[in-house]
Amino acid sequence: MEFLQRIWDSRDTRKRVLFTASIFFLIRLFGHLPVPGIRIDQLRVLFEQSPLLGMIDLFSGGTLANFSVMAIGINPYITASIIIQMATFVFPKLKEISKEGESGREQINQYTRFLTVPIAVIQSISVLFLLNSQSLVETQNPLNIISMVMTMVAGSMIMVWLGELITQKGLGNGISMIIFAGIVGRYPISLIQSLKVTQFEQLTPLFTIIGLGAVVVSSMVIMNEAIRKVSIHYATRVRGSQSFGTQATHLPLKLNQTGVLPIIFAVSMMMLPSFLGKFLQQVQNVQIQEFAQWLELSFQPNTSLYAIVYFALVVAFSYFSTAVFFNPKEIADDLKKSGAFVPGVRPGKHTETYLGNLVTHLTLPGAIFLGVIAVLPTFVQSATNISTLTVGGTGLLIVVSVVLETVKQIKSSLLVQDYDKFR
Repeated sequence: MEFLQRIWDSRDTRKRVLFTASIFFLIRLFGHLPVPGIRIDQLRVLFEQSPLLGMIDLFSGGTLANFSVMAIGINPYITASIIIQMATFVFPKLKEISKEGESGREQINQYTRFLTVPIAVIQSISVLFLLNSQSLVETQNPLNIISMVMTMVAGSMIMVWLGELITQKGLGNGISMIIFAGIVGRYPISLIQSLKVTQFEQLTPLFTIIGLGAVVVSSMVIMNEAIRKVSIHYATRVRGSQSFGTQATHLPLKLNQTGVLPIIFAVSMMMLPSFLGKFLQQVQNVQIQEFAQWLELSFQPNTSLYAIVYFALVVAFSYFSTAVFFNPKEIADDLKKSGAFVPGVRPGKHTETYLGNLVTHLTLPGAIFLGVIAVLPTFVQSATNISTLTVGGTGLLIVVSVVLETVKQIKSSLLVQDYDKFR
C-alpha cells in the first residue's frame, strides 16, 4: 500500500498512470466496434473451440474474437519487430544503425513501422480467407473485401500508435502493456464462466487450477529474475603519476535470454499443420483427404503428439533465438577494448568460447521451463476436465514479465524524483 501511495503522491507518475488507463479505455472502446460483413456469433463459437485461434487473439489484445476494427491488433508490428531484429544480425548496415544511440533506435523503429503495413495487409487477407473457408464472411463483393482489409490495417496502425504513446507518456513498453491489458481483461470473465458451469464436485479441480496458477506465477518470477553473475575485472590503469587498482564487477546472464519469443515462434509453427489440413481437405483425392484429416486431428491442442512437438519446438527455438540475439564475440571484443577480463580466462577468442559455452548451458533449464509452461494448459485440461479456465502459461508469462519490468521502471522514476528534491 505504501508503494501505491507513493505512486499516487508523485504528480508525474500519477499522470502517467492516468494516461495509460485512458489509452486502455480507448482500445477497449475500439475493440467493440465490429467490422461489417462478419458473422460475429459464429466467429466467437469458432474461437472458443480452437485454442490456436485463442492464442492469436491473445496477441491481438482480445480484439480478434469480436472482429473489431482492431481485429489483427499488434500482431503485424510484433512480426515486423522480430524480422527487423533478426535482420540486424544479418545486414551490417542495420547493425551499425542500431548502435547509433537514440537516433539509430528511432530509425529502426521507423523501418519497423514501414514493414508493419504490408504485413498487416497480408495478415488481414489471410484472416478473411480463413473466415471465408468457415462460411463466416457475409459478402463476396471485392470492394467490400478491400474496405474490410483497409479497415483492419488502419486499426492495426492506430493500435501501434497508441502503444507508442504509452511508451512516451505512459507506463512501461506500450506494445507489451497492450498485450498485458488484453490478457488481464479476460481472466475475470474466464473465472466467472468457470464458476457458473462448475458443479459442486468440480470445485476441487477448479481451486487446484487456481492454486497451480499461483505456483506457476511464483516460478515465473524466480526464472525471470534468475541470473548467472560472471565476474569481470578491470586491469590496473596508470594515468600520469596516479595508479588505479583492479576494479571488480559482474556480467549478468539471464537463464531466459529471449522471454516469450520462443513460444511465439513455436505457436506459429504449430498452426501450420491445422491450416494445411484444412486446405488439403479440399483436394479431390481420397488419400490426400485422409492424410489431411489425420493431420488436423493429430495436431489438436489436446493430443499427446501436439504437446510433444510443441515442447520440442519451444526448446529448439529457445536455443535458436539465444544464438541470434546473444553475441558472445561482440561481448568479448567489448570487454577486451575496455581492458576488462574474466578471471582465469584469456581475453578475446577464449572469452568468446567461455561465454558461448556458459550461455548454452544456461539456456537448457530456461528452455525446459518455457516448454513446460507452453504445454501446461493441455495437461491441466486433461486432468481437471475444466476447459473454461485453464492456466494459460504464455499469457501468465507475459503478465509476470510486464508487471516486473513496469514496477522496476516506476521504482526508478520515483528514485530519480527523490534525488531531484535534494538539488
